[in-house]
Amino acid sequence: MRTSQEHPLERGQLRGVGRRTGGGAGASVGGGCSRAEGELASLKELPTPLPSPYDPAADAKTQLAAAQARAQAQHKLLLIDLGGNWCPDCRLLAGVMRLPEVKSFVDAHYVVVAIDVGRMDRNLDIPARYGVEHLVGVPTVLVADGTGHLKDAGHVAALADARSMTPQALADWLARRTP
Repeated sequence: MRTSQEHPLERGQLRGVGRRTGGGAGASVGGGCSRAEGELASLKELPTPLPSPYDPAADAKTQLAAAQARAQAQHKLLLIDLGGNWCPDCRLLAGVMRLPEVKSFVDAHYVVVAIDVGRMDRNLDIPARYGVEHLVGVPTVLVADGTGHLKDAGHVAALADARSMTPQALADWLARRTP
């Protein structure tokens, strides 16, 4: 539910997530770049170990039903994160979503459910419900409204190469999916 105050993520100005100050164009991390304390310039600076958000023993259908019910009750979007703990891009995305600045935005706009799809051979009925018959890569992120209607279907595999993105680019992707 939107409030009158705009979240910093919606302005693309996350202090501490991919934005650097000082040094001008072409400034680099380290030599001459004066970054704010705690600011991340790259995914390599995420806290380690990276999270392992996918539970291979979980009942994916039950997880999804509970998350969809919460999204509908809370008037939020449902973010279905399809992946596996073996996947570095999946774990990087989870790490970015746990950064305090991003987490507060995600918690305000989304109910997140991480569904383990193994090596794209498990729980494939979940993406199929949303018209995604074949996973091109993971993480595959589906954004649906509380009633389960898929939004922005053309970009479900956009984060499958998350490691090539900055923390700010990942945060911006999440922000663009909100109304």
